[in-house]
Amino acid sequence: MSLSFSVGERVLCYHGPLIYEAKILKAEVWDESNTKTSAVGPHFFVHYKGWKQTWDEWVSITRLLKYDETNVALQKALTTQASAAAASSSGAVKGKGASGATSTTGVGSGRGRKDGRGTKRGREEDDSHRKPDMKLNVPEALKVQLVDDWEAVTKNNQLVPLPRKPNVLDILQEFKNHVLKMGKQTSLRDPELILPTIISGLQVYFDRSLGANLLYRFERPQYAEIRKTYVTGPKVVVGQEKEMSAIYGAEHLLRMLVSLPQMVASSTMDGESVGLVKDYVNELLVFLVDERSRFFLTEYESSSLQYQNISRS
Repeated sequence: MSLSFSVGERVLCYHGPLIYEAKILKAEVWDESNTKTSAVGPHFFVHYKGWKQTWDEWVSITRLLKYDETNVALQKALTTQASAAAASSSGAVKGKGASGATSTTGVGSGRGRKDGRGTKRGREEDDSHRKPDMKLNVPEALKVQLVDDWEAVTKNNQLVPLPRKPNVLDILQEFKNHVLKMGKQTSLRDPELILPTIISGLQVYFDRSLGANLLYRFERPQYAEIRKTYVTGPKVVVGQEKEMSAIYGAEHLLRMLVSLPQMVASSTMDGESVGLVKDYVNELLVFLVDERSRFFLTEYESSSLQYQNISRS
């Protein structure tokens, strides 16, 4: 069987929701007679760059990416989102000895990985205290979307024009209708009972996390203006304020979905609930791929020189 990766190759490897540079030390094809983990198919023994050998592990081919410009940009985009989530979490639990605001950890994997300065953490946690793991299957098309989104905002000084249509509320409602229409064809558990709660929860997560976790620095002046226009400004009628899920669209929803493992890891959700959320979110990711021509922008708007100066101040 021909393998897509070779021994000694420099690669990128998923560990939890984040991606790390690694080197392939061994490559094997497992079947029922020689598997080491009950899994079968191509597997690779990798060493993570900058980490002790105790972190070396066997991984399936689905966790590996070629080391190229596109995948490195995806790595940076996911790390940026994780940094924001970690900063928010550490600020909320400072009294419990949380780390500084630029910390980036592989939350959801059950292991400490790296902070924003590349400092080694590597502290094993006791299994009894390990949070439920939420692994998402992000389709390739959405990985490309994340990279394009990151480059447009952070490299090209562009913005998502707001308000978006369809917005997050519209997309979630369409997804709900889509799943219910599938009926018995879906493998999701009890959609009629569980789906309304999932949709409501995702909306709440989005509204609460947008300002703290999901924005790049360059977008913050725009966010402040949106808040003034729809929530806090003198022309806003009391009781008619708008949630951010009614303003932002698929671009920021996708950022939230790939950040969910960190958010869930800092919640009190039990393993069964995490499993349900994971299944529904993976189905939502597939739905976003199928409808990406309608949901995602093809071009962002250019920002003014005045806006760029404000964003840097």
